[in-house]
Amino acid sequence: MHGFANPTRFLRIARWLTPWLLASGLLVTAGALIWTLTVLPAERLQGETVRILPVHVPTAWLGMGGWTTIAIASFVELVWRHPLATIAGRAAAVPGAVFTALCLLTGSIWGRPAWGTWWIWDGRLTSMLVLLFLYIGYIVLAQATAREGASSRVPAIFGLIGAINIPIIHYSVIWWYSIHQPPSLSVGQSAMAPAFLWPLLISTLGFSLIFGGVVLARMRALLADVQAEARLRRKALGA
Repeated sequence: MHGFANPTRFLRIARWLTPWLLASGLLVTAGALIWTLTVLPAERLQGETVRILPVHVPTAWLGMGGWTTIAIASFVELVWRHPLATIAGRAAAVPGAVFTALCLLTGSIWGRPAWGTWWIWDGRLTSMLVLLFLYIGYIVLAQATAREGASSRVPAIFGLIGAINIPIIHYSVIWWYSIHQPPSLSVGQSAMAPAFLWPLLISTLGFSLIFGGVVLARMRALLADVQAEARLRRKALGA
């Protein structure tokens, strides 16, 4: 693990892994969405609106997965001071926020015909909206500390505190009465018919590959900015 924290070794691996993740992710996601639009049957109760399932569910999982990445990177930053931990957290924040926003958007589009309303303040929707605000706060805080040269421990602490919201999102439909349906998937179990389960799993794989590729691309860009800034400081000191 410590070996991969070396920026040179990381860049050598990420240089070929990034385009592979992005290209394969786009292909898998496109295949899943084409399958959803052309092959997936209408659902008995939800009708044609079920076709939004392979977009809504993966974006929800990756919205939570993005903050989980931030929390892990924050923990590593605070405990072991890995040189790439701060960059990994910052890199995961923007795609995580985008997937969270897509989750809320597609959920509203799905909810209008299914529930008769675009929005309701139930536990799942509210905690997911809180997650989007947490992402925005983390992004602003991380950019401010990087710009001012302040300690990276501040956004790391924020990242760990914000992780409290992840189990709240997951268990919200169990803890509180909710208009949102309970989980259809759990470890080793599925309440979904195979016709709906397979395109969901394939689209989740595709979106996950895209997420990984975007995070690596952003890490490379952020690391390049850090290295360029360090060279400018050395030149300024030498002058």
